[in-house]
Amino acid sequence: MSTLKNLLIKFNRLIHKIMLLMSELAIVAMIIIVTATVVMRYCFNTGISWAEEVPRLLILVFAFAACAAGVRDHMHVSVTAIYNRFPVGGKGRKLMDIGVDVAALLCGLFMLISGGQRTAKLFSLTGKMPITGISVAWQYLPIPVAGAVMVFDSILFLTGILDPDDLIYSEKEIDFTDEAAVEALRASGEAAAAKED
Repeated sequence: MSTLKNLLIKFNRLIHKIMLLMSELAIVAMIIIVTATVVMRYCFNTGISWAEEVPRLLILVFAFAACAAGVRDHMHVSVTAIYNRFPVGGKGRKLMDIGVDVAALLCGLFMLISGGQRTAKLFSLTGKMPITGISVAWQYLPIPVAGAVMVFDSILFLTGILDPDDLIYSEKEIDFTDEAAVEALRASGEAAAAKED
């Protein structure tokens, strides 16, 4: 079982490295294209004909890759007023954490199924973007891809294969409004200091 767990964790990290590379390339290409278009328009009174369509595709790749990254590192927006009332490591917090992962799973399933159906339908039609001639389906492809990654991440969290503290894109943050967590952090720091002495 631990071999399968390690393989799934490695595969998960590989997927997210690919997603990160895709989003980095998309944002760099978008910046270059938009900057070149602005310079050409203001300095040479001309422009690039496809400079609106391609950045639109690139921003969708970037946005949905960021969506998947947010689920992976639990960086989504949350209101913690009720959550912070439960003790650290208690059943209340665990249930709410499971609820968050289930909500992310359902959202990812919706993106995967609905976005996948729309993308498949558009690939079967002849609709193309006017300047580049690219199928309009490419605009929708990032939705089911990000949905699939979100579903995979959520399943790994719900089954305990991934630990919420195993972060790729961010560092562990301390919520200083969470008095119970700050107290637990202080107690663990004091215990570690006592161990050193």
